[in-house]
This record gives sequence, C-alpha cells and structure tokens, in this order.
Amino acid sequence: MKLQSFAVLVISAITFVHAQGTPKAALSSSNLPSPRAEEAKALLACAQMVTDQVKMLKIPDMRAGRFEGKVSQAVALCRGGEQTLQFRGTPWVDWSNYWGAGDSTSLPKIVLQKAPATRGVAGALEDLELQRVALIRFNLFDNSGTYPSYVNGSGGVGGPVIKVWPEMRLLPTSPSYSAVGGDGAQVCKDELIRFRNVSGICNDVLNPAMGSSGMLFARNVEFETSFPDAGLNDLTRNRHGDRLSLLQPDPQVISRRLFTRVQSSPDKCNAGYGLAGDSRDASCDYKKAPFFNVLAAYWIQFMTHDWFSHLEEGHNDSQYMKVGCATKLVNGTEQPLTPEEIAQLGCRPDDMIDKGYVADDSAPPTFAAGGQTRMARAPKTMRNTNTAWWDASQLYGFDDTSRQRVKRDPADVAKLLLVPIAGQKGLGYLPVFAPSDPINPEWTGQEAAAFPDNWTVGLSFLHNLFAREHNAFVAEFRRHAKLTPNADCGLRDPAKPQHVIRYKDVTPDELFEVARLVVAAEIAKIHTTEWTPQLLYDEPLYLGMNGNWFGLLGANGGLLSKALSNVVAQNFGRSTDVDKGSSWYSVFASGPGIFGLGSKVHAFDITDPKYTNGGVNHFGSPFNFPEEFVSVYRLHPLVPDLLEYRDLSADPNKIAKRVPVVETFQGKATPFMESMGMANWGLTIGRQRLGLLTLNNSPQFLQNLKMGRLESKTQQIDVVALDIIRDREHGVPRFNEFRRQYGLRQLASFDDFMDPSVQAGTADWQEQHATIAAMRDVYGQHKCDASKVITDAQVNDDGTPINDCLGHPDGSTVDNIEDVDTAVGYLAEYRRPHGFAISETQFVVFILNASRRLFSDRFFTSCFRPEFYTTLGVDWVNHNGPGPEMMEKGTPNGHKQPVSPMKRILMRNIPELKPELDSVVNAFDPWARDRGNYYSIAWKPRPGAESDEAFNQ
Repeated sequence: MKLQSFAVLVISAITFVHAQGTPKAALSSSNLPSPRAEEAKALLACAQMVTDQVKMLKIPDMRAGRFEGKVSQAVALCRGGEQTLQFRGTPWVDWSNYWGAGDSTSLPKIVLQKAPATRGVAGALEDLELQRVALIRFNLFDNSGTYPSYVNGSGGVGGPVIKVWPEMRLLPTSPSYSAVGGDGAQVCKDELIRFRNVSGICNDVLNPAMGSSGMLFARNVEFETSFPDAGLNDLTRNRHGDRLSLLQPDPQVISRRLFTRVQSSPDKCNAGYGLAGDSRDASCDYKKAPFFNVLAAYWIQFMTHDWFSHLEEGHNDSQYMKVGCATKLVNGTEQPLTPEEIAQLGCRPDDMIDKGYVADDSAPPTFAAGGQTRMARAPKTMRNTNTAWWDASQLYGFDDTSRQRVKRDPADVAKLLLVPIAGQKGLGYLPVFAPSDPINPEWTGQEAAAFPDNWTVGLSFLHNLFAREHNAFVAEFRRHAKLTPNADCGLRDPAKPQHVIRYKDVTPDELFEVARLVVAAEIAKIHTTEWTPQLLYDEPLYLGMNGNWFGLLGANGGLLSKALSNVVAQNFGRSTDVDKGSSWYSVFASGPGIFGLGSKVHAFDITDPKYTNGGVNHFGSPFNFPEEFVSVYRLHPLVPDLLEYRDLSADPNKIAKRVPVVETFQGKATPFMESMGMANWGLTIGRQRLGLLTLNNSPQFLQNLKMGRLESKTQQIDVVALDIIRDREHGVPRFNEFRRQYGLRQLASFDDFMDPSVQAGTADWQEQHATIAAMRDVYGQHKCDASKVITDAQVNDDGTPINDCLGHPDGSTVDNIEDVDTAVGYLAEYRRPHGFAISETQFVVFILNASRRLFSDRFFTSCFRPEFYTTLGVDWVNHNGPGPEMMEKGTPNGHKQPVSPMKRILMRNIPELKPELDSVVNAFDPWARDRGNYYSIAWKPRPGAESDEAFNQ
C-alpha cells in the first residue's frame, strides 16, 4: 500500500478517535459500537504497519528469510481486525482471515463496510503475490543441466535473465534437426512456428526442445532434499533417521488406516462396485464438497492427461515390485502384520505393480556456488512423456503414435470425426478404436482419443464435448468463408509474411491446426477463469485468476495491480519494456495476462523471434512441470464411488440409477455414453457433488481396482497406496520439508493439523482427533535430539537452526511428523482458506506453476494474434464463442461478468442443456445449488430444484 494511502488511513483513524477522546479511551470505551471501535483500532494499526510492511515486502537473498505467509500483528489487525489475530499462532497463512476473504461473515459489520473489505482483499492479494515472487526466485530447479547457469550465470549474464539454453536444442535424431539450424544456432522458423507441433517442439522459437515430449520433469525443491529415503546428506539423515524406505511406513496400511471411506451400509456399496443393474438402492458414503461438482473432478483428470505422464503408452517399466500390506509400526520399529491384521485391514500382500521409469539414476554432477557444493540435478530423473504445454494434447496427440489415434473426418479433414448414433439426434460421438489402431489390448472398445489411458465415462463426455467444439469452430469459419471468401482472415504464413491469406485460401490442414489453437486456448481459459475460481472459491482468488488471464488492465484488475506494484517496485523497480532483459520481473509490473505484452506489438514481424518470443518469460529456467506439481494433483478423493444418474427428459430432480464409476472404465464407457447420451451425462455429473479432498474419503473402488494386465496373483491394485509409492519413487520430500521448501510454516506435531476454529467435543473435533491419533499410530514417535539440525530452508523465529525437536525440549518424545507423506499431510490440513477445495500446501505449488504455464507459452502471449489464430479465432477465445460477448445476469458475487466459457461450450454443443444451465453461473458449481450471496458455500437448492433428492442426503 502506498504511503499516500496510509496517510488517508491515519487521518481517518485520528479523526474518529479525536471525536471520541484519547486513543486509549476511544478503543476501550464500552460506549462505542463494537464494529466502529474495531475499525478505528484497525486504522491505527494500518498507520503502525508502514515499517512492518516495507520490511515484509523485501525479498531476501537467502531462502531461509523469505515470507512465510505470516504477517505482523499490526498488518493483521489492519487487514482483518480482531478476527485475524486469533489464528496468528498457527502454522497456516494469515490472509485467509482478512476482511472480505471469506463469505459474508468475513465482511466487517460497520455501516461503511466497503473500505475494510477492500483493504482485506487487497492485502490478501499482496501476500499471494509476495509468495509468488519468492517462489519464482527460490523454487526453480531444472533437471536438464541448466541449473548451474541459473545459479552462477553464464557469459556475464545473470542466471534469472538467461533466455537461451544449449540443453534445449534439438538432438540430431530429431526429424526437425536440420530445419532449426542443425549444429549451428538453432532457431525455429516457417512451418515449425505457425501452429502447435505434435511433439511440442518450437513453442519457444529459440529453445526448440523445451516443453516437448520426453523432456525431464523439473523440481520445485532443492535437489538435495529430494529422495529423502536415500539419506543422502546429514540434514536428511537428521530429519528422518532410518525410518523411511519405498515401502516404509507401509503404503497399504496408510491407505486402509487413513484413506478408507467408512460405510454405513457396506453391502450396498460393495467395495465401490455397487449393486446389480445399477440399482438406485446402492449406496456408498462419501464426504461431499457443497460447492464443486463431479464435472470438476473429471475436468482435472482431463487436464492432467494434457500436462504430464510418467508412463509410456499406458505402461511403466517391465519389472514388478510389491506394494505393501506387510508391516506396521510398533514402538518405533516395523513389525510383520499378522494374518488377522491383514484381514482386518482388507489389504493384499500379493498385489504387485510395474516399477516407474527412471531416466538417469547415476550420481548427479556437482558445482560450486556461494561457497557450497551443490547438485546440478536430482539424484534420479524421470521423463515427461507428454508435452508440457497447455496444448490439448490429450485430444490432438503428443507424439507420432498418439497422433495416429486422432480421427479426422474424411468428408472434411479440418474436422474431427464424429459418428451419428442410430435413433439419436445431435452432433454424433467419437468413433471406437479400430483393430489397426496403435492401442493396448485393454483400450479395445474405447472411443478414439490421443491419450486413451485411465478412460472413464467422464473423460468420454469431455473428449466428445471438445471434439464438437473443434467442429463448431470449423463450421463457423466455413460460414465466414462462404459469406466473405475474399476477406482477410488474419492468418499469415511465416514463409510468405506479406501475403494476405483470404478466407477461401485457408486449407483444411491449416484450419484444423487453427481450431486446435482455439480449443487449447479455450481449455486454458476455462481452467484459469472458471474451474480454478470454483476450486478456490473466494474473492482474492477470483481476482487473482482473472488477473492471470486478462492482465491487470482487464476486468477487476485494480486491486491486483496495486498488490503487484507494491511487491515489484519494492524489490525490482518497474519496467514496461518487454525487450529489457534485465527486468525479468517486468511481467509482474505490467501484468500481461493472456493477451500479453508481446501480443500488443503493432508492427509485429512473424519472422522475427524478437516478436514471436517477445512476450514469454521463463524467469531464467526452462519450463516443464516439476515432480511436486504431479504430486499435489493426486486428487482421487474428488471421485465418488457411484454416479447419481439422471434423465433430462424425465425428472432432472430424480436420481434414476446409481452407476458405479468403476463400471464405466475403458471400453465399458462407450455403451454408457452412446445409450444414455451427452445431455443426460452432463446433467448427472453437473448436479452431483464431488468428494472433499480430505483423509478417510478415497473411493473404495480405487483401493480394490481390478487390473487384468497386471502380472500378479491378485490382478488388483490399491491405487491410493500406489499414489504414495509413486511419490516416493519420484523423490518427493515428506510433508514438513515440502512446506518449508515452498515457504510455508512447518508443523511441530500431528495436533497442529487440527482446525483451531472447531469447538472441542463436537462431531468434527472428534473426527479430526481420531484421524490424528491414527496418524500418530501409523507414523509413530521418537525421542528427539536437539543437536541434530534438520533443514536449511528455514530458521526459527529467533534465527536459530531448526532441529529434530521442533521447539520441544531436548529428549522429548515427539511425533514423527517429518516422515508424513506429502499426500497424507495435505489431505490432513483441516484448516483451509474459505472456499478452498484444496489445502494451502497444494495451493502454494499451484501459485508458482499456474503462472509459469501461461507466461512460458508464446501461443498465450506473443502469438495470441490473428496471424496464428485468425481474427475469428482471437475473437472466439476472447468472447467465449462466436459473436459478441454474452453477459451473465446480475452481478454474481458483486461482479459484472461474461457468461463463462464452459457454460457457453456446453450450451453450444449440447443445446438440450440450455434450460438447465440458465441459472448456472459457473459450470463447476453443482447445477442445482443456490449460490447465495458473496461466496456462500451453503448446500441449498435453487428455485426449481427443491425436490432434488441430493438435498435430502
């Protein structure tokens, strides 16, 4: 906040207090209305926080002194009044308690309540931006060999502003090696820069291999902290002792003790497989999120299929390994499970799974930096077999094999092939794989998709929906071409940059690739401005995510602009010059959003990398997803065991069947989709609430998943246990160090997971208390040794090193909280910001990577232009479809906003859903829920849905 703003606040506070007497009297007088007194006290705190804030905004040179989401008492009081002070002693971030950061109860109870609420939301945005800038400074660790130059610089250029890396060159084995320059300077040009390439090469014109399929996953944590079970250094050994291994603590025991959904009627659930005939009498209990629907659960699976995969064609390594159900912890030592204990847990000792692929497990090279010897990469590396770009590769392919699975319409190869179903009206469905297609046997009978693994009816719905959207764009383009065949469509060919391409000149292949650009941008926009603001349902995140996309100059950009300016100006000065290499933070000061600095250049030269690459910012480290990002997207509790199927043509408020999710896997999805139809499945997954991301809420069918391809006695796998194993295979640090690495406060005991706002003795308190007792039983305790320093990522408040006792007296018996698997820890976070479906630990990973995947992609910055998308394509993405922008009725949560992109896509391609969607603001909010006022998460029906059975559950 600027000093002028503080002056206004001070004058306001002093004026108020002067009218009441002395400041002390004013703040203690019982005659003062409490809300006004609280605001006066908050205003005085605003005056006192000037010094605190200047200090807080400064990013230190060392990670141990970074901002950890905790503010001073004056800052907290200024931004949220007394309510903010009560949780300052907990590990959780402070901003979630500021005025306006929750529902209507977070708004100050005074007549003029707008100013404090604005101050609170602005403060929350400032804290979040401060975290993001620190994350970009301290949490970029590329595994491809570029990290030493990032730390030490190269050729006199500082690491954070390096823009070209020799490690990002195409290899001689690449078919495009000669086209980009071969052994010389590699620069992408001509056809390689026009559209998204299947393998992801040449997104960055000067770094052809960056983000392409087969590149190594990055890290967001120091290499030295990864693979903690290996005990590679003193800090790791001090932190964990000898308590960790791939199967220690036992992953199946963790799954059964901490993840299982307890059932009131186990027979009606049948381990997640339901009852015969999809009977509506089936019942599988699960904890439900009131403000997020099952469509949102399938959406994130649809997204992860676009972003990353450790598998090769649906398989891991050919070697098999056991997956637990062997030991439990007793008095600090692992003891074999007895047959009776195995039966009681319901786990399976004979389950086995294929090991994960490892790209390189040789000893990592080292380099000197700051008087220390550092690893140049992690002890083991893995490859992302998908493209890292937001390029809709799950639809269009990510390598030559997957592209062969993409079916184009022989009657118009600009379109994707959709096949009509006999007896049904509509736009048709994706064809089924043919015997000649490059697929695994288990994919037989599925609808054709570039990424066919882990297929369900929910993925079928989304793939069909966006195939229809692709064709809708092609049809609209054809309509324009018919009406104005000689008009300039905006597209340009880099080989002939001055040649105007008319609508009638566009070839089917060019139009196919333009449609891919448009669909990929729509998907990115939906995720950024629609899915995420519902996942993180509060005002700061609504403003923040819209700012990510539209920029600071877009709708509702004012508060975000101030927050960014405060952080950036304090640390780096300001620059709006996109070409100024030394100002690598200028992207924050200028706020490009999706339609960024590079795309606003008027004299754009499509042949010059200065322009095509001009709007991207990699912040000195090549872009790829980090292993930690994969970890926090293990979101299986979102999925219910049973889908509450509804018939749109009958009574939408009635649940007609309960279909087991597991019975819609792979080829079984096809008859479900074709016989029941897109509209009914849209209604089904749009109305049903998904599961809360918390412990004791994972699908039962995933703990008992039948997989015929497995070479094991059981041919089953506990996917929940497998999630834990894969994180350990990939070297993800355990929960407490994970938080420290990302700049969050550590926990000192399992009790810290308790939500401090929950009253003792209530049902919620009892449930949390029981779960924490189970965590203590599973992970154990030990006698601490204060001489053992366990981390260098943070220090104690007094500046001393953090040791094994975590603030407890030396020799105390302490919880093994350092050993908690990260997936267990973030699901155990009962205290979360209002409207957050994920924990703050998951969210901080998102803060960093959600921004980078936009900033690094030239098709979302420099090249989001008609030369690549056509004029129609740019307008389509900006307006959420053809024609002028449609506005939503009223002002949801106080904002005038356009009809959201997912809502318009649903109505455009499944017109039967228009009446159902009329009152829906966000397509990922349960469609029958009344959104109420200001970010309400209450579960109550909208008008017309009062008889919906879901509101009686």
